[in-house]
Amino acid sequence: MGKADLHLHSRVSDGFASIEQLLEWVEHATDLDVIAVTDHEDVRGGLRARELAARRGYRFEVIPGAEITTLQGHVLALFVERDLPSFRGVESTLAMIHDAGGIAIAPHPLSWLTRSVGRRTLDSLWARGEAGVHFDAIELANPSPAGVRTGAKAARLNAELWRLPATGSSDAHHLEHVGSAWTEFAGRTAEELRQAIAAGETRAVMRPPPAVPAGRLALGLAWGYTATPRKVVRMLGGRR
Repeated sequence: MGKADLHLHSRVSDGFASIEQLLEWVEHATDLDVIAVTDHEDVRGGLRARELAARRGYRFEVIPGAEITTLQGHVLALFVERDLPSFRGVESTLAMIHDAGGIAIAPHPLSWLTRSVGRRTLDSLWARGEAGVHFDAIELANPSPAGVRTGAKAARLNAELWRLPATGSSDAHHLEHVGSAWTEFAGRTAEELRQAIAAGETRAVMRPPPAVPAGRLALGLAWGYTATPRKVVRMLGGRR
């Protein structure tokens, strides 16, 4: 079975590690087969990571992605090659992700500690069942403070109602947390992972993340809350 961590942040947005440091850590300190770099509102980190991993011959594959802010909460867009607009309705964002050839995952669902898609939105999308306007999976293993508090409730509701394929991801902003949750799937490649999600044959797994010094953790939280505003300022200023 393969292991994929599908929600990682780098210094491109609010992570503490550079792309180079992140890739070196995955190569030498984890047994992950696939990772997705999902910086806030910005696919550049994922594209850079994929190119660099291929050039250096790392043993794992990289999926480019982004964590997009919608009016209803964050959405992970995987397998996308360009930035997608932020601060749109979740339905519009899901349609844009699928039109761009990507898949959409609901990260840390129901959480009140960060911008997250809530039950009302998930219920509405489930009831509508509209082609192209849906989540492809839901993140049910996320050991971050945002994910762990509502994970059990989200898993219960998913089993009872939404029945979306489950993913696990660390939501790591610090290198030590990479791989503390993962998606288990049959195979080893990014394409096999995508097929497993489409077939609903994935499993979300999590273990307690190692401790990070309190000062660095607090700084990371503060830095994280400014990631999207900083990106908006760059966009308004015409700079990338």
